Amino acid sequence: MTELLQKNIAAHISLSNPETEAFCNLFQHEIIKKRSFLLREGEVCKFEGFVIKGLFRVYHIDKDGFEQILYFAIENWWITDIDSFTNETPSQLFIEALEDSEVLLISKKDKEFAYSNMPEIEKLFRVMTQKTHVALQRRMIDNLSKTAESRYIEFSEKYPQLIQRLSNIQVAAYLGITNVFLSNIRKKIALKK
Repeated sequence: MTELLQKNIAAHISLSNPETEAFCNLFQHEIIKKRSFLLREGEVCKFEGFVIKGLFRVYHIDKDGFEQILYFAIENWWITDIDSFTNETPSQLFIEALEDSEVLLISKKDKEFAYSNMPEIEKLFRVMTQKTHVALQRRMIDNLSKTAESRYIEFSEKYPQLIQRLSNIQVAAYLGITNVFLSNIRKKIALKK
């Protein structure tokens, strides 16, 4: 059950087998059914999660009732509300399973235990946090400087396995456009081929 997590860890840092096993043992396995929530707005996020099976969306609902998707998480991706988790404040986000899913969850207490007893774990999360910041910065720049069509093309090229698992409405919400506008973009692209 933790093989994928072990590979993810090994891609970022070097741990001995006993250290890897000890760290992985801090995680709790959870099965989340399609359309169920791992986190709802207003709850305090008490976990960082690693997706071992399935698909999640992390989103916010704005004051006008529109869904704004921050990101999706599939197998081998991490998932959390880092603000709520770190600051122990009510979340502004929803984390919903879009498919029957399985995650490994670590609590703040167990993560702090790992930091204190396995110094390399702090490096693991620092490296992952840096990568997340880079991805969010690039996404913000893209949203400010690129057309919706170019953002859609880049998203579909970068995540072909993800785009096949999402509805048009979900892709449109991620891109910050309407479903109708996304349909027009897809038609325009199809005509160019």
